[in-house]
Order: sequence, then structure tokens, then C-alpha cells
Amino acid sequence: MRHLFGTLCVGALCAVTAAQAAPVSYVLDPGHTYPSFEADHGGGLSLWRGKFNKSKGMVTLDREAKTGTVDLQIETASIDFGHDKMNSEAISAKMFDAEKFPVTTYTGKSMRFEGDKLVEVMGELTLKGVTRPLNLKITSFLCKPHAFVKREVCGVNGEASFNRGDFGIDYALDKGFLPNVKILITAEAIRQE
Repeated sequence: MRHLFGTLCVGALCAVTAAQAAPVSYVLDPGHTYPSFEADHGGGLSLWRGKFNKSKGMVTLDREAKTGTVDLQIETASIDFGHDKMNSEAISAKMFDAEKFPVTTYTGKSMRFEGDKLVEVMGELTLKGVTRPLNLKITSFLCKPHAFVKREVCGVNGEASFNRGDFGIDYALDKGFLPNVKILITAEAIRQE
């Protein structure tokens, strides 16, 4: 006798319960979700880090079937280098063109597990109106009851790298700046009943 998904299971009943498991929806907590990035400055002179302060989204997850999806929407103008002039440059038409492209999205179409451990999300990044495949390597993932929220919360850290020139962000590439950008997504999502 054991518990599975909060339901008491005995013998063959466990198989029936597991087969009936359905995807669960989680809403990304905007106060605990920060897509961040690392990018070259000056052709190897320094590595600048920044984050986006405003994002929202939804995750669906079926841990029994080992499937799921991600819908992350990022407010492009919320970029924050911790440097006002760089923030202004980044949202201008020279780089992200936030007025024309106010939302950056990541759509995770499928997930890969190793045993019960989530290790990768396969999806697409849409940045500055360009959509390209981008898979997130998952470096940590945990779901558990939250002491304050009183519901299950899942936390995840994912990372990927891409060439910003592929998305039309070619600012200063002609001056020797490097095109590689690493993104790091730290997120928490709250289970919906």
C-alpha cells in the first residue's frame, strides 16, 4: 500500500490511478521568476549580466506521463542591466526595439526526463519578431508543498545559449563585440486547482 498523487493506492488500483493522471497547470509567480542573461561587452573586455523584471506565464506538467509545456512572456522594456544608459540603449531600436516588439516569448513544446528528473525543455524563443529553436538545459527542478503559499510550488533553473545576431540584434558586432548570449531562467510556479 502506498500513496501516489495524494490518492491511496492498493495493488492494481495504483495502475488505474496513474493511468488517469492528467496534466497539472502552474502559473509562474512573477515575484519569483526572473529571466536573466550574460552578454559580452567590448569584445571580451567584460561580461555584462542583466535580467528582465516583468514576466508572466503558465506551465503544464504531467509527471507520470513525463510531458509538459511552457509559455513564458517577457516584457522587453523591463530589461535591467543595473545601468540606466545601457537600459535605454537596450530598449531602443538599436537593440531590442521594445516599442515595436514589446513582448519576448519562450514556448516550451515538450520536455525530456531522465527517470523522474526533468533535464531539458525543447522549445522556441521569439525575440525581436524572429522565432528560432532553443532548448533549455534544466540544472535543477523541484516541486513541493510551499510553507507560505499553502499549495504545491515547482522551482526550476534552466539555461541556454544563442547567437543574438540570429535574432537581428547586431548592435556593435561590427566593432568586435561577441554575439553569444547565455540565458538563465530562474522560475517558481504555483499549482492551480
